[in-house]
Amino acid sequence: MLTSLNDISLTVAFALFSFCAVVIGIIGTRLAGIVDDLADRTGLGEAIAGAVLLGMATSLSGIVVSVTAAWTDKPELAMSNALGGIAVQTLFLTIADMAHRRANLEHAAASLGNIIQAALLLCLLSLLMVGRFAPEWTIWHVHPITPLLFIAYLFGLRLVRSSQQHPMWSPARTRETREDQPDETPGKLTLMRLWLIFLGLAFTIGFTGWLLERSATVIAEETGLSQAAVGVLMTSIATSLPELVTTVAAVRRGALTLAVAGIIGGNAFDTLFAAASDVAYRGGSIYHATPDHVMLWVSISVLMTGVLMLGLLQRQEQGPGRIGFESMAIIGLYLVGIAMLMVN
Repeated sequence: MLTSLNDISLTVAFALFSFCAVVIGIIGTRLAGIVDDLADRTGLGEAIAGAVLLGMATSLSGIVVSVTAAWTDKPELAMSNALGGIAVQTLFLTIADMAHRRANLEHAAASLGNIIQAALLLCLLSLLMVGRFAPEWTIWHVHPITPLLFIAYLFGLRLVRSSQQHPMWSPARTRETREDQPDETPGKLTLMRLWLIFLGLAFTIGFTGWLLERSATVIAEETGLSQAAVGVLMTSIATSLPELVTTVAAVRRGALTLAVAGIIGGNAFDTLFAAASDVAYRGGSIYHATPDHVMLWVSISVLMTGVLMLGLLQRQEQGPGRIGFESMAIIGLYLVGIAMLMVN
């Protein structure tokens, strides 16, 4: 079966793609509750649990798509999937904002951890641009910016953890502020069982991501769509479905910090898609093998993240059912990015 996936028909490829998208969405719903319980039971807190556990687990399908595409000499698909995923996941926060009808989500979920993660994401995205315009030097086919991305990510997580233990800044409390407070009543599952379920769900998401890459490759070849279009408009959205469903599920559970941290932390982890893809790509620096119309999505993601960070700092409070300026701007920026991609 594994070898025959390269020869499937377009109809079967679309069916497999749709099936994987549904599976990813269902698993993502379950993950939100598991990670919320782990955040309380382990003492990690929602900001760290959202960034590390939820962010990494929901991103596994995406990283499998990017790494597999890079390994099979499809750098455009690898990078467009990674960068398109960051943009669409930021867009998903606007849907979560609509789901939290009491007030603007960025107002209610403001926390030092989320702001530090947003700043970290801006730094990681900037490093991607530095890699694109730096000299095309490689060591064993790996660009020097790649290890820097991993180091910067780990250092950023350390800062987030430190800010939780010794906070030097805190948002003003309002009647709509929802702080990260552990549930008073522990769940019925043991801690060991929670971890096993988490690992099982994460593995399933990763395997589904591999199937997605196979089906997406067939779709691109049979329809004539560019790898960039398939990556930004198809695989990145499908592999980002866990972020959408876990974020909305977290909002409905009242875990607002977890909802925002899952998106921002997941986006920070998604920048490592590019680093991992550079390691997998044997043609030299993947940053230089990626066309400009794909790297444009780095700039789009920087703008979207900057606007989101402004929303977390400004904390515009809206009436029930309304969204803040940052959500409107993020929607506009994403649509502009799609229009520019179609023109190219």
